[in-house]
Amino acid sequence: MTEPLKIGFDAKRAFLNSTGLGSYSRNTIHALNTYYPHNDYYLFTPSVNPEIYEPPKPLVTVAPEGQWWKSVKPVWRTYKVTELAQKSGLDIFHGLSHELPVGLEKAGIRSVVTFHDLIVMRYPRFYRAADRRFYYRKYKHAVKVADKIIAISQQTKLDLVEYLKVDESRIELLYQCVNPMFFERSRPEDLEFTRVKYRLPHQFILIPGTIEKRKNQDQVLRAIAENEIDFPIVLVGKQTPFFKSLKPYLKQLEGRIMFLTEVSNQELSHIYQMAYLSIFVSLFEGFGLPVVEAQASGCPVLTSNVSSMPEAGGKAALYVNPEKVDEIADGIKLLLSDTKMREERISLGYENAERFRSEQYARGLMEIYQKL
Repeated sequence: MTEPLKIGFDAKRAFLNSTGLGSYSRNTIHALNTYYPHNDYYLFTPSVNPEIYEPPKPLVTVAPEGQWWKSVKPVWRTYKVTELAQKSGLDIFHGLSHELPVGLEKAGIRSVVTFHDLIVMRYPRFYRAADRRFYYRKYKHAVKVADKIIAISQQTKLDLVEYLKVDESRIELLYQCVNPMFFERSRPEDLEFTRVKYRLPHQFILIPGTIEKRKNQDQVLRAIAENEIDFPIVLVGKQTPFFKSLKPYLKQLEGRIMFLTEVSNQELSHIYQMAYLSIFVSLFEGFGLPVVEAQASGCPVLTSNVSSMPEAGGKAALYVNPEKVDEIADGIKLLLSDTKMREERISLGYENAERFRSEQYARGLMEIYQKL
């Protein structure tokens, strides 16, 4: 066994984001604590929300103390964390979501930063000008001072080179892991409990993901409505103002479409297992975790043939152009009608999802830490 390390994380997302970057952060912390429990782990967060995350012992949570620091949490996260990390005697600090605290490189602490995507630079129209400037400043600082940069997909690695001019030799490609929960087969009575709780139909198309323009749910619903695909639809994800743009399709699909906004990971795994197929045809993703979650759960996937989705879905997913409604419709009809093909996709999906097990991911991460 290697010498124990003291490893700190920017754990803001783990405590405050229920999906996306939060899932990545929690999965990372859980994987390392499970397979390398001899290390000491410190979770630095400006706020704690036990409804989203309660870390197991002996992990140490470090949050602002005193009224002043609690009133300036962004300042604490950017400037105070380095001092606290130094006092804790950290060997490594890992920024789990695109940023690192200021001064870390002068404190004798080696640093790693994970980049999930550069969507704010690739698709600036999705963001306000002030937000673009804010993110760009954070990104530039992180890639400048980090000892090692992790890209969660080849697409993100290419974007780091193109948009932030990062030397390719400084970047490690390391695919994220899937929560082990999605690999587990649930008892029929547990599935039925979730079905009854949410009044789910016995067969349905699942559309997971935050309801926003980039996730492309409007084109999926348009494909279903215009092609008269008669099948129940369940959307699972947080609603944003973009939800209003779905109204024309909601009227056409009335009576066979439903929305779920607050489901636990356990319930989501049940929903994947019960779904007839899952559709995730986003316009762009840094990775596309719902693709692999569905495959690990035994649900066939229709996804996009762009950005990182082919990396995530491998040979198991069925791919379409997310901007072509007819292709989306044809893909849905194929998976609904061709039983043999559907079964093949499920089998290949299990096989593909094995690449994203927690143990392999933790091993890759520890190799990066040990090199530093």
